[in-house]
Formats: sequence, C-alpha cells, structure tokens
Amino acid sequence: MSEPYVHGYDGRETARLRAQAGTLVDLLHADTQYPAGSRVLEAGCGVGAQTVTLARHSPAARFTSIDISPDSVAAARCAVETAGLANVTLGQGDIFALPFAAESFDHVFLCFVLEHLARPVEALTALIRVLKPGGSLTVIEGDHGSTYFHPDDPAARRVIHCQVELQRRAGGNALIGRQLYPLLTAADLQAVRVSPRQVYVDASRPDLVEGFTRQTFTAMIAGIRATAIEAGVIDAEAFDRGILALHRTTEADGVFCYNFFKGVGLKRLRA
Repeated sequence: MSEPYVHGYDGRETARLRAQAGTLVDLLHADTQYPAGSRVLEAGCGVGAQTVTLARHSPAARFTSIDISPDSVAAARCAVETAGLANVTLGQGDIFALPFAAESFDHVFLCFVLEHLARPVEALTALIRVLKPGGSLTVIEGDHGSTYFHPDDPAARRVIHCQVELQRRAGGNALIGRQLYPLLTAADLQAVRVSPRQVYVDASRPDLVEGFTRQTFTAMIAGIRATAIEAGVIDAEAFDRGILALHRTTEADGVFCYNFFKGVGLKRLRA
C-alpha cells in the first residue's frame, strides 16, 4: 500500500477517523461478526478506528491488524489498549508484501483502503492468498459521487470534486464504492454480495449532523484546502465558499446524504 494517503496523518485526521467510526458503527458493522477462535486479518487498520469495533463485536475471535504507517500502528495500539482489548495483535505491514504464509487466516477485513490504491484487484489478490479456502473477505468503501444535499449548491459540489481529483492524482479512486462488485469478482471471489449503506442526515438526527456531516465529511473536505489550492484544482475563495455551502446543509432545513458500500465474497474452495 505504497500510494500516498491523501488525507495525511496528523492529529486532526486521527480525530476525524475516530469520529467517523463512532458515528457509523451500526450502519457499517452491525452484521460483521466472526466465530470464536477464528483468525481475522484486518488490512490497513489505520489508527484503529475500525479495529476497536471489530474486536468488541467478536471478542472470541483473534485479530491481526496491520498498516503500512508506523505512526498509525502506534495510534491503533493506543486505541486498542485504551479499550482494554486482548484479542488484537498489531503490526506494520504492506498489503502488497504480506508477511504471512498462504492460507493463514479464516477471514479478511478491510475498510476505506482500496480507495487509496492504484491496483485494487492486485491488493485483493494478495489478501486472498493468505485467506483459507471458503473464508470470507469483507470490504467497505465510500463513494463521493453518491453525495447529495439540500440546499443544493454548485460550490459544495466543486469542493467535493477537489477531493475526487486529488485522490485520482495520487493514484486512488474516491468513487470506488460503486465498483466493489466487479472488483471482487475480478479477484475471483465467489458468492459476492454488495449492499449500499446510506447515511441520511436531517435536523431530526443531531448526532449525525454533528458526527457525520460536520465532523466526518465536511472535516475531510476542509482538510484538503491547502493541498487543493497548491495543486491548482481550485482557488481559495471558491474553496471557502464550498465549505460554507456544506456547513449550510447542517442548518434546520438542511439534508445530507452519502452512500457507503459493503461487499463480502468467499475464497474459492479447492477442486
């Protein structure tokens, strides 16, 4: 996973990732549970925002969580220790050069990882190698093109496009959620199923107004301001106007919608 992480690794991004994970626990993870004694590889664990939820939901499973960034692994270790979890082993590792023998894991999980990779099918193939026949691979991704809101505003859509464009230039794909089914089938997984998970936010859900629209999505877009301006994707005035338009959706008459996609497939059994 050598492509650059477009959002960076600072403390603000760590806080955003943890806010996102806390807000989306039920939406993304209510149906993710692993049997007692099973070995699960979490690839690209980042700061452990998803790790804590996974380990809590399956306390009798054993998780190995890796990330290419040593700083992220250190943050994840802190999160796991703070949560008092004893079923997680953390380490540094590259998805394209996994330090595990073939068929070492019963299940593989990755969340918000493929969007940052220029070679997503190759990454999936590398992960499938360490998965036992019949084991499951679960992947969750967003899709920035699925965003819509009220009041609609071209300035807001433009700053979202800045994120899409910067991720494209970095070798990633911020629209990858809609491609999960063909990606998983291209990697030769069987019984693939993909389900959309929509976040719908209006004033009747102040938890989502704060936790998702403000602290997760708008904070993510606001975080690329300097990079987008420096790259010539947008000027400062237009960027700031777009961020104000996104914040406008959090007012009493505002609505914000976004789709995540969750895909699950099984490794082919031996003939």
